[in-house]
Amino acid sequence: MALPESPAARHAVVAGEFSRLVEGTADWAAPAPVDGWTARDVVDHLVTWLPGFLAAGGVGLPAGPSASDDPAAAWRHHADAVQALLADRADEEFTHPYVGTHPLAQAVDRFYVSDVFMHSWDLARAGGQEARLDEDFAGELLGGMSAMEDVLRGSGQYGPAVAVAADAPVVDRLMGFVGRDPAWRSPA
Repeated sequence: MALPESPAARHAVVAGEFSRLVEGTADWAAPAPVDGWTARDVVDHLVTWLPGFLAAGGVGLPAGPSASDDPAAAWRHHADAVQALLADRADEEFTHPYVGTHPLAQAVDRFYVSDVFMHSWDLARAGGQEARLDEDFAGELLGGMSAMEDVLRGSGQYGPAVAVAADAPVVDRLMGFVGRDPAWRSPA
């Protein structure tokens, strides 16, 4: 099943899955698959980097609770603010100093929704849950990212790829590409 095409609808589905995982997380100090991160850090990453990204292009999101104080409340506030932004300002032109000019919804979709999608896997693993990730979207991300692997690895945003069998499920191959071991399970 493919995710919706519209950025607002896609965000609603992807953020909804992340919200399900947030609600199912019992231990925010549990290790996550990202070296040195906990479940709380996964949420903190998502609720802090996007406001900075948007601010660089002159767009603000309303401040909310801190993930260090209440990760679930921080996520709910943030996800609602992003959804409102996509509903109210989708066609606005957005110019970021490093990624150029795009319709705002397209920029959020391209740079943020895909990040929420991938970090859903991290939060699921930290919390001992199963992520329900769309295989078609995982394949699209893997194909697009593979085409610019040198740029991505050079950015420092992704660790070295983890070897995964060519016939492994596409979500496992995507996680391996971004430096996650698909066999990783929380020791907690």
